[in-house]
Amino acid sequence: MSMLTEVLTRHAANLPGAVALVARGDRVEAAAVGSADAEGTVPMARDALFRIASLTKPIVAAAVMLLVDDGELALDDPIARWLPELASPVVVRTPAGPVDDVVPAVRPITVADLLTFRCGYGFAADPTLPAADLLLQVLGHPAAPPRALAPDAWTAALAQVPLLHQPGAGWLYGTGSNIQGVLIARVSGRSLPEFLAERLFEPLGMADTGFFVPTEALGRLTSAYRPGDAGLRLIDSPEGRWSTAPAFPSGAAGLVSTAGDLLAFGRFLLAEGRAGDHRLLTPESVRRMTTDHLTPAQRAAARMFLDGQGWGFGGSVDVEATDPWHVPGRYGWIGGAGTAWHVVPATGTVTVLLTQVEMTGPEPTPLMRAFWDYAAR
Repeated sequence: MSMLTEVLTRHAANLPGAVALVARGDRVEAAAVGSADAEGTVPMARDALFRIASLTKPIVAAAVMLLVDDGELALDDPIARWLPELASPVVVRTPAGPVDDVVPAVRPITVADLLTFRCGYGFAADPTLPAADLLLQVLGHPAAPPRALAPDAWTAALAQVPLLHQPGAGWLYGTGSNIQGVLIARVSGRSLPEFLAERLFEPLGMADTGFFVPTEALGRLTSAYRPGDAGLRLIDSPEGRWSTAPAFPSGAAGLVSTAGDLLAFGRFLLAEGRAGDHRLLTPESVRRMTTDHLTPAQRAAARMFLDGQGWGFGGSVDVEATDPWHVPGRYGWIGGAGTAWHVVPATGTVTVLLTQVEMTGPEPTPLMRAFWDYAAR
């Protein structure tokens, strides 16, 4: 039994199964333990498909930067050029104030605001704030299946919600990535799934990554569960939500992928935007993605989500060595479906952990912490 397998076996005993991968340069250590379902009928395999949830966010941010490098977008461009529904946002006068006590935004929302999650839309640490609650009512809770709205209808619905902060003033979770997905489609003239497949997944060899699973691959898709008082509850089977294309391809949490595909994406960033002999992103765009853009006050306000770390484009950036695995410049994110992915430029390391049991909150699970501790050795 490998040391990584031992870590998974010891710390994932209460899960149906898990897949983990640690790549240090060309050396790759991978392990798969348990089963793809709670009944134990399908042994877990290294190429198992998982709902990666918020690991979608850094991938979509990279797609935005493809358009920036193409010259189709600039980071300081107002998004209203392509999203006129969001051209005249209003902001609640105070975060705790009523949703009809608003003032105009002092400046337009920019592309950079979306990427840094400072666009004024998003999920707050206090979901009872009136504007935060209205956002949940209109768009649904991020842990729930998305409303069956097409991208244009989704954007029109979002436009009815006031901003919680002025553009650029505060960090709010999640919604910026979904807006990025709509923006990519409108700028490129292709759907988000088409753009990602052509510009990222095919060049990187990410053949198993997408917004739904083809029929011939459903046998590799793990079942998804939610913990409860009576044990694990099945919330999605292989023949469920991800067996057909969604009405709204979520740029925040919509992708299915494998450990191997996420390794390819990580290596792409470590190679400063190169895929083999081909350059997809400029080194400057990768640097912007993996650099913290938040102020100390914004990091402090987002501590519930970020645990003291910063935020780049689509993922967190370590700025404090609070744990052995927190290395300044480490970039990545965790997904509410029980997934985690990071790259460590200082050491050339990629780490991937995939499970199929939903997290109960933003705090990393004991398994995640044990895995990161192992990978940091």
